[in-house]
Amino acid sequence: MYSGVNRREFVATAVAGLVPLSSTAGAQSRVSSHERVETALTVNGQPHTLYLDPRVTLLDLLREQLHLTGTKKGCDHGQCGACTLLVDGERVNSCLTLAVMNDGRSITTIEGISPGGRLHPVQLAFIEHDALQCGYCTPGQVCSAVAMLIEAQMGDPSAVTVNLAKTGRIELTDEEIRERMSGNICRCGAYMGIVAAIRAASEGTSG
Repeated sequence: MYSGVNRREFVATAVAGLVPLSSTAGAQSRVSSHERVETALTVNGQPHTLYLDPRVTLLDLLREQLHLTGTKKGCDHGQCGACTLLVDGERVNSCLTLAVMNDGRSITTIEGISPGGRLHPVQLAFIEHDALQCGYCTPGQVCSAVAMLIEAQMGDPSAVTVNLAKTGRIELTDEEIRERMSGNICRCGAYMGIVAAIRAASEGTSG
């Protein structure tokens, strides 16, 4: 297939984005790293122009290059929600999106949820209702909850939403909150506190 590169070396190259030392010059030209792509992002209100390997995820860019480590790497497969952040106001699993795909977009991480130093009502509610234990999933939980409240306010239904034609608005019952937050896993099991905190934030009773 590639002269001078065996299967094991080729797979390692594809995963790591590196050229194995034992490969020939001809193989190097075929299995070399991708050219970097100019990408403009606004992160927590700050503009950034970056030259990125097109295979870098948004999560790894934030943590490893911009040093915004509040966004956590959990499963790295989009299953736990620890890496949830906001892209143009919508919640996204940052481990599943490539950084270059977000060119021109606005990214809000947990560090940018409360500009000006004052905690967001969701953050205050998490504290007041003991909605965390180890805290590892909390940044993703908070970002997801912030976006979830906006979605509900805009009238976006979930799988358990009753007929909006009859109610005219979404009532954030415990069942509704659990359904909307189902993509965020808490391994400590602080779900009762999380639901209570989001309900309090939605009712404006936190802080």
